[in-house]
Amino acid sequence: MSSFVLALNTSTIRPAPLMEKIRVAAEAGFRAIELWNDELTAHVEAGGTLKEVKAALDDAGLSVPTVIHIGGWLDAEGEAYRQALDVARRKMEQAAAVGAPRIIAGPPAGPVDLDRAAERYRELLAIGREFGVLPAMEFLGFVHGINTIRAAWEIVSRAGDPDGTIVLDPFHIFRGGSPVEDIRLIPAERIAVFHFNDAPGDIPREEQADGHRVMPGDGVLPLAEELRMLKEMGYQGAVSLELFNEKLWQADPLEVAKEGYRRMAALVESL
Repeated sequence: MSSFVLALNTSTIRPAPLMEKIRVAAEAGFRAIELWNDELTAHVEAGGTLKEVKAALDDAGLSVPTVIHIGGWLDAEGEAYRQALDVARRKMEQAAAVGAPRIIAGPPAGPVDLDRAAERYRELLAIGREFGVLPAMEFLGFVHGINTIRAAWEIVSRAGDPDGTIVLDPFHIFRGGSPVEDIRLIPAERIAVFHFNDAPGDIPREEQADGHRVMPGDGVLPLAEELRMLKEMGYQGAVSLELFNEKLWQADPLEVAKEGYRRMAALVESL
């Protein structure tokens, strides 16, 4: 096995309760788990505590590479921007409580000014340092602005902060039209997490949405090539199974997680 840390993003088994997701991830063989802020909030609102979540993670031997996600920080103005930063602080506090070193910062749907985006991202990083939770810049292949590796990396680069990182994702690389070779533009230590998924070949690229993602090996993406690049670059972080497939949500969570782990491990071992 390589030095990659195989992780389960809880979106893959979304309907399961949070504590069950933690149990399932560990039982399936994963060493890490990506959690979502909304499920942490729901757990607390239902009478649970983040302290018990952290205890369950520790008992299961699971690290948390990222928590997902912060929105509204890039396109809001005036009072709305101040409120967005307040929400970001609360989400960073949640991430810190479960031991995550990073939180994912998502882009808006529309185009952005890159210099302004860099300034905003730099401010978000400064806030993150207060909590020990650093925001990672995400690009989304189906938005109209920050939809490629180069766009996200340009923002991180212009921010000029050594703590800046980006999120890589095979689906978004494909959906946004980034050349796979652009992965090599990012120093290994500046990759916060590498999400893992596949995309079908029978739906036009420009029409694909999150729900179209499929299990590794069931689509057309060059996953082995991408993993090989990461290995050559010296990346040793999390490779995290992130799907939003309703068919998988209807299946047994443990079986889904086990199958995902089996496919990921087989790919990694074949490198």
